[in-house]
Amino acid sequence: MKIENEMKNSIVREKSYAFALRIINAYKYISQEQREFVLSKQVLRSGTSIGALVKEAEHAQSLADFVNKMNVALKEANETEYWLMLLKDSGYIDEKSYNSIHNNCSELIKLLASIVKTSKEKIGK
Repeated sequence: MKIENEMKNSIVREKSYAFALRIINAYKYISQEQREFVLSKQVLRSGTSIGALVKEAEHAQSLADFVNKMNVALKEANETEYWLMLLKDSGYIDEKSYNSIHNNCSELIKLLASIVKTSKEKIGK
């Protein structure tokens, strides 16, 4: 079970880092080309904090601390999804770009939710 969790954590670490890079590139485009600064800054903050929290969770002091950090990362991923929807629906990003980055965000949400759920079950045992 430990190896399975380490693999899942490694996957979420890699995917959250790659997602952060995509968010940074989206931010550059939206702020420079579209001249939109408020929504783009929000998606930058929430989208890059996912990976930072996952990285922070690697050195959690306890399983409860790990769950807390991963749960906050999950909340940030949900918030990022909201900002991406607003950017699409307000016309700052097109449907194709939205679908591509949203798929990555949804995948992170599923991974994080699974990690949180599994870890909470361990605490309950």
